[in-house]
Order: sequence, then C-alpha cells, then structure tokens
Amino acid sequence: MRTLENLICPVHKTPLEHSSSSAVEEHYSCEMGCSFPVRGNVPRFVSEDNYASAFGWQWNRYAATQLDSCSGTTISRDRLTRCLGGDLSVVSGKTVLEAGCGSGRFSEILLGSGALTFSCDLSIAVEANFTNFGDHPGHFVCQGDIRKLPVPAQSFDFVVCIGVVQHTPDPEETIRALASYVKPGGMLIIDHYTYGYDLAPPKKILRWFLLKFNPQAGSYTAVAISKFFVFFHRLLWRKSRIARMLRTWLMRISPLVDYYDAYPQLGNKLLSEWCVLDTHDTVTDFYKHLRSAEEICSALEASKLEPVSVTYGGNGVEARATRHPNAT
Repeated sequence: MRTLENLICPVHKTPLEHSSSSAVEEHYSCEMGCSFPVRGNVPRFVSEDNYASAFGWQWNRYAATQLDSCSGTTISRDRLTRCLGGDLSVVSGKTVLEAGCGSGRFSEILLGSGALTFSCDLSIAVEANFTNFGDHPGHFVCQGDIRKLPVPAQSFDFVVCIGVVQHTPDPEETIRALASYVKPGGMLIIDHYTYGYDLAPPKKILRWFLLKFNPQAGSYTAVAISKFFVFFHRLLWRKSRIARMLRTWLMRISPLVDYYDAYPQLGNKLLSEWCVLDTHDTVTDFYKHLRSAEEICSALEASKLEPVSVTYGGNGVEARATRHPNAT
C-alpha cells in the first residue's frame, strides 16, 4: 500500500499518523483519538455498511468487466477523454482525485496517462480497485465519503467524478464537496443523469421491489433476473425481420439494460456481463437523482467554480468547471 503524508482526519481536520507496527493493527490516527483501520491494504474512513453497499457487491463481482484492458476496446477511455475535453494528456504528472472509483475503469486510464491518482469510493469496491491497480506507484486508494475525505481543501489539480453524483443523497451538496478539493486553476469533471433517463416501467417496478430487500439479497435477485432476460435478448439479436419484431416487443417488457446495439464489438460473453452489470446498477441504486444542464451549471457556480462546458451527452449531463487561479 502506498502511504500519504498529508492525510487529515475527516472529522477533526488534523493530521493523520500512519502506524504499521506489528504490535497493533495497521491504522491511521489523529491526535484527538480517531482511529481508522487499514484492511486488505486499503484505509477505511467509513463503515462498510452504507447506502452504496450494492455497488460494492457489484464491482467486486464484476471487477474487470468494464476495464478497457479486459474488453479490448476504448469504451472507458473514450468516455473519460470526452469528459476531460478531448485530451487525456492534461492529467499527465497532475494530482487527480477520482471520487467514486468503483473497480477502476477510469483509474486504469488515469494511471496510464501519468496521473498521480487518489481513488476513493464509499463502498467496498475499493477492494477490487486495489486488486486491479494497487501495485501502481502513482496510485492511492481508500474507502471514504466524498463529502468528508481525509485530504485538505484545494489539494488536487483535477477532481474527476463520473457516474456517481446522481447516486448520492444530495447532488448539490456532493458537488460543493467535490469543488472544495479543487486547487486554484484546477478543474472539476462530473456527469449526472438528466430528465428523460431511461427508467421504463419494467425497470422502475423491479427497482421498487428490490429496494425492499437487504442489499445482498437484492443484488442476487437482480443478477438472477438479468441473466434470465439476457438469454432472450441475445437470442433475438438477429437481422431477420421476425427477430427484430420480437425484440422490439421484448424491450417493452424487459428490465434489462440492453447494449447489444450500442457495443457489439464486445462480443457475446462480455455483452452479457455488461447488460447484467448495468441492469444491477440501474435497479439496486438507493438514490437516483435527475438534473438539467441548467441545474448543474447553477450548482457549479454556487460552489464558486467557473463552468467551462455543461452539455447534454453520455449518461445525461457532462460538465467541466475550473477554480479561478486567484481564488482563495
């Protein structure tokens, strides 16, 4: 595990001291008495039982599915490049906070582009992230709350948070917290679901049903239902007129997130995994907020950032904003 010297207590904002003595459990502690354990080489600054538990289960089960190195595609790279404004080289040699890292689909791209990457996630997805990239010298990963990270304010050249903000309790609060970590002259990159997000009745009903379960039971049920439907989606992924007609009917009643037309380059096996993974993501998330481009722009401005680009694209709204170089 790579250790950092400038971590602060997320509660008291005082410096944290790292202890790895064989006599005690490895941990970080502050002078006020807070102690944060290191388990599986990953520092833990929050309880493992939280609203993101289903995501943690998901990313450990599908730890490599969406990595470009696994899929042999540039799907994740293309998405991150677009969100950064079209040029990955801007992060080379820069400090980057990757908030909501999951198993590391974007960690892989950031590290490969030369970024010094601080990855965090509220869930135990950090375990998959560490397994995938923990040996990289430019990488630090911890389990923590975006709103209360163990880092000083204005610490990073770039703060990247993709596929996350809509799943937090209060998106505007999350954006304010993310903005607080941006250095003067630095940049925040986020995206957010927008109105019109595809939550058709089958998905909506299934999500309502699964959220009544405990997270693990809900996850197992979501995957089982997804695998049942993916068989029929794959079966009807044909060019014949009858197959197309049947598939159109199937799409109306199925809760599956179908990528067969979007990413045919993945091939049958990975396509099935992507469909199951993102269906689980769609029907087990505890929070699902929607915002317009105008609302995201207002949230960025309220966080004392200057919007550079706030446009519709990707999963909804994609935005970049900077902190003025002379800002305090």
